[in-house]
Amino acid sequence: MSEALMIRPREHDLGDFVVRRLLPVAARRMVGPFIFFDHMGPADFPPGHAVDVRPHPHIGLATITFLFEGQILHRDSVGSEQTIDPGDLNWMIAGSGIVHSERVTDPVRRNGQKLHGLQLWIALPADREEGPAEFFHHPASELPKGGEPGATWTLIAGSAFGRTSPAKTFSPMAYLEIKLEAGACFALPEGVREKAVYLVSGDIEIECQSIAPGEMAAWAEGEDLVVMAREESHLVMIGGEPLAEPRYIYWNFVSSSKERLEQAKEDWKAGKFPKVPGDDKEFIPLPD
Repeated sequence: MSEALMIRPREHDLGDFVVRRLLPVAARRMVGPFIFFDHMGPADFPPGHAVDVRPHPHIGLATITFLFEGQILHRDSVGSEQTIDPGDLNWMIAGSGIVHSERVTDPVRRNGQKLHGLQLWIALPADREEGPAEFFHHPASELPKGGEPGATWTLIAGSAFGRTSPAKTFSPMAYLEIKLEAGACFALPEGVREKAVYLVSGDIEIECQSIAPGEMAAWAEGEDLVVMAREESHLVMIGGEPLAEPRYIYWNFVSSSKERLEQAKEDWKAGKFPKVPGDDKEFIPLPD
């Protein structure tokens, strides 16, 4: 049994709240098709304050937004306008290019809220990188769920335990939310080649390896792994088949081609990406 690579978060202060980033890191650029992993919050927004992520572009990836608490208002350049609540799945496929913003509704801004969740990206296979931009919303009621004594799980994306999420995926993968009672043991799904476990809260052990809140443990090859909860714990598992080609990342762009990244940079600076209906007065400029 190989020892897990332990990945510790890098904190990014976004002004109103802190994001802890786990992927990518030098030692592990990807886990299966997963190339980006951010843990948002928990952040308390008092009345009159809110998250305001101005319109920004993506290519070559799909974003996965999943909240534990709070609400976000998503708008994008294919015309979507959708609130996401805890347990819902927002699945945005960038393909050849999409622009979106993440804000809140007026009532949430007036009243304030606590915001807490995860945002992940998967890299698209080479034959889908330049496909059409799409957006899908799946309420919590549509996501497969299961459990056993002391453990419950929700399948956010991909396939596991004989079930398949409604999220539109393009390569073999699995993304699970898992909640364990103290003392529970839970076998992670088989057939997932690369795996990583991220602990949101609690105290767990996997193959004698302790994992603390905010840490990720990653394995390069699929193995029979059992999670043991020392106390009530909340975690997620990601994984899947690695893509055939390496992926390059710059800012919000992902591609199998460095030249394509350069083109995306120039297109954003030149204003060639589509606008976001209802949110076209602001944008985030390309980083220096």
